[in-house]
Amino acid sequence: MRLPNLKHLYYFTVLHKEQHFLRAAEKCNVSQSTLSAAIQNLEETIGQQLLEREHKTFVFTDFGETLVERSKLLLSQTQEWMTFAQSSGDWQSGVLKLGVIPTIAPFIFESLIKVVKENLPKIELKLIEDTTDNLMEKLMDGDLDLLILALPMTTSGCKQLLLGRDPFHLIAHKEKAKLLPENVNIDALPENSIFLLQKEHCLTEHAVSACGLAHKAQVSTLAASSLHTLVSLVNSQMGYTFLPSLALNKGILEGSEVIALPSNDNASREIGLVWRNGTTRMQLFRQIAKLVAPLTPEPNQF
Repeated sequence: MRLPNLKHLYYFTVLHKEQHFLRAAEKCNVSQSTLSAAIQNLEETIGQQLLEREHKTFVFTDFGETLVERSKLLLSQTQEWMTFAQSSGDWQSGVLKLGVIPTIAPFIFESLIKVVKENLPKIELKLIEDTTDNLMEKLMDGDLDLLILALPMTTSGCKQLLLGRDPFHLIAHKEKAKLLPENVNIDALPENSIFLLQKEHCLTEHAVSACGLAHKAQVSTLAASSLHTLVSLVNSQMGYTFLPSLALNKGILEGSEVIALPSNDNASREIGLVWRNGTTRMQLFRQIAKLVAPLTPEPNQF
């Protein structure tokens, strides 16, 4: 039986992502003619048409679309096979490509690097910080092995493991805090006075859900790009925000005149690990969970 060339499968998945031969060829560091020949070779190998071509345009056939996902899975499994082989079957060795979202990464990276180095010294940790959507895309494309995300969220084709809980706190300038009642009613705050992150940050969705902010007039149209920007806005006495305990515990309010009010026990997000179905590195991922869980404000027990 004639088997497909793995490099050709990779070219095939890149072409699907780019939807353009020249861009895909540049991403693969090959000529456009080499890429085109590879796709044709792949079609000849499997005896099926993958692209419908017309002049300088093309579309993927229905079968081609289906084969893309299977190709991504095969390529990710091949990468895991290489890691396993290069480490002589030692699950505690090799490269671990770990993605973390921006509202978690700055507050755990230092401790994460330390505990992995101490407990898994033969693991080469490669860290990437990006938004949830981008990290999920990289995970499914095989560019990342494992993610640390804020939950709950749907992660199709993946497994989740809960690490711990991260309560939200209402944040106010100390002078404004003096004017607030002991039990703050969010509905009573002024209109446009609550600042949140831009929508691509999942913290906003979790804060809106956990703190009862959906469709509230109190939410400002000014959206920040980082938690530090939120602190700056509150420090200027422009309004209020919600921050997770993880950021507060790492001193994000230091140097400001901003304080955190007592947490509403029901207002929180969860922090968890996410990985692709069918991985062969479960033993490593569960060990990472045991190391990372204590870094969360209210860790799960493993």
